[in-house]
Amino acid sequence: MKADNDLYRQLRELPAAQLWNEEVPKFNQLGAKERNQQVALVRAVGVVFSTSRNPEMKAAVKAWMIGLLQDPSEKIRRYATAAIPKLGGDEASEQKLLDILQTTEVEREKKKVASALEKIGGAATLKVVAQSGEKLVNEQKLRASVARQENAGSVKMETVLPKQPGLKLHLRCRMGLENIVANEVREAEAQRGKFRVVEVRGCCVVIEPKEAFTLAELYKLRCFDTASFVLGLVRNPESVVALEGLAKLVAAPLTEKLMSVLTDGALRYRLSMLAEGNHDVAVEKVTTLAYQLNPKLLNDAREAPWSIDVLFNEISASVELRPKISPNPRLYYRTDVINAASHPPLAACLARLAGRMPHEIVWDPFCGSALELAEVALMGGVDQVIGTDIDPEALAIGQKNFAAAKIAGTKAAFYACDFRDVAKIPELDRGKVSLVISNPPLGRRVRVPNMHGLFADLFRLSSEVLRPGGRLVFVNPLRLESTDPTLRLETRFAVDLGGYECRVEVYRKR
Repeated sequence: MKADNDLYRQLRELPAAQLWNEEVPKFNQLGAKERNQQVALVRAVGVVFSTSRNPEMKAAVKAWMIGLLQDPSEKIRRYATAAIPKLGGDEASEQKLLDILQTTEVEREKKKVASALEKIGGAATLKVVAQSGEKLVNEQKLRASVARQENAGSVKMETVLPKQPGLKLHLRCRMGLENIVANEVREAEAQRGKFRVVEVRGCCVVIEPKEAFTLAELYKLRCFDTASFVLGLVRNPESVVALEGLAKLVAAPLTEKLMSVLTDGALRYRLSMLAEGNHDVAVEKVTTLAYQLNPKLLNDAREAPWSIDVLFNEISASVELRPKISPNPRLYYRTDVINAASHPPLAACLARLAGRMPHEIVWDPFCGSALELAEVALMGGVDQVIGTDIDPEALAIGQKNFAAAKIAGTKAAFYACDFRDVAKIPELDRGKVSLVISNPPLGRRVRVPNMHGLFADLFRLSSEVLRPGGRLVFVNPLRLESTDPTLRLETRFAVDLGGYECRVEVYRKR
């Protein structure tokens, strides 16, 4: 096995053309013993050409693999079997695998073929499985694969979900941003919004619908990270009985009803145990039992439109149904991303925290992909945005993103320069800017030689450009405060930025 792995790694490094035009013909000319010794080539070819964008080449490789399914060597047949799903299944490869499944006497080969059929099998495999008394092929995985091939499925954003008594949703966010998320819901409710806040707790805002609603209406809220329907709670999640409880919640009528109303296509989900450690065995047990209880719901690890998340604490586990919506409708304007870019919900939270003044003129000294500028402008009342960034490539992406937001009535100017070069920026008139907002470099993914100096200059220049009553809203990774008497600290709270605690701060110009 070690020799196979070493050879595989060597072959993976070769160009695809050399693999196909030189190594494969050599392999075909070898005797039976030598072919077995060189079988790692089959694996390497399958992996390398699985990402090929040349359909003719990919088809030729797959035809070669299908031919290898008739090789006298069980090992070669097994390697080809494993490679075929990577190249994409079709009726020809499915039928060849079914022939092997029904004729081979080698148990190891049967399991490998069954695993491949779970990924590429269709109606023919379903028929064979139904007629056979053997349970080699996982029926749930096979049905999910067939459903995925027929219709990949998606979450329906505009479909109205009728009011469900007792239904609650969890809006999750980064630790520290809960109150901003909750206040956004409350403000929307005051303007005839369809949701009300039930409870605020760490990383989570619990809301309930006041009436029928659509997911499109829910996603008008911009500050939360993920939204999920609460299916229930399981006590003592480490116990054996808890797995049965999890399965019952997964298979429950509420789960089926929510997915049925809001899904285009088969009802497919992926079960995720969100806790440390390997939970593969538990996932397999829960999804198998859930399928027995409700065969309409199919667990599928590949491209499922829903995730059922199990979130653990010390005494219980929350089971939640989360739509997997891509692309995110709230980020329609994000044409591209950059390294160390802002977390989008954080940008929306900063914009909401800043509030609004008439005829806003907004400057982001470290604008990057311009998410903060876009989120502020989307709130309305912004006459001008100015973005500066020392990285021309990042600035170009930010400029494109802001243009894609299509915010009428807001002028935009972007400058590839150090934020301290304010003399080069005519829009930064002294005492005219109403808001300085930024998620600046935090010194982690992008190293900054003099962090203290950078933030001291940010305070100084903000004081210079802000008009009376103007605000400085930013993420501060340092225990550093402004010494400028014209800037008054109004708000400060800690936020967890992925295991790295920073402070969100709001200063106001006296």
